Amino acid sequence: MQEETVQPQQKSLEELLSEAQAKMEEQREAMLRAVADADNARKRAQTEAAAGQKYAIERFAESLLPVMDSLQAALQSKDVSGVELTLRQLQSALEKASIREIDPKPGERFDPHRHQAMAAVEAPPGETREPNTVVEVMQKGYLLHDRVLRPALVTVAKTASDPISDKDLD
Repeated sequence: MQEETVQPQQKSLEELLSEAQAKMEEQREAMLRAVADADNARKRAQTEAAAGQKYAIERFAESLLPVMDSLQAALQSKDVSGVELTLRQLQSALEKASIREIDPKPGERFDPHRHQAMAAVEAPPGETREPNTVVEVMQKGYLLHDRVLRPALVTVAKTASDPISDKDLD
């Protein structure tokens, strides 16, 4: 009788082992599928990101094509009004791309984050200028949203030199 009780227990242990091994194999295969799916999703995301970077400027470039056409037509016809129209088209294209001018006015405070000082000048005798203010804009700058693409090139006012200190330097 003991043998009969031992054999059913052995069968059930073998069956349990076999079932556990089958479950383990299923879970292993499910894990491998999940890893493969994750890898495929990562590769797909990388491909989409690369394409997004490559073609991010597409809308802006499309808005510049009519400007190019107008410039070429204006050069062929030598018509000044065509150049003015082209400038308006270009300004419109830049505006649509969120590109704005940095065009400081004379007397405006010098901002080193948006302006680049090309020269510093003293005020002529009899005229007073605040130091560190814009005197003249040599070239406009541009912003893309809030990022400076190119700073405005400006001449900045400086304080008048003390003649005594100038002589002391010689």
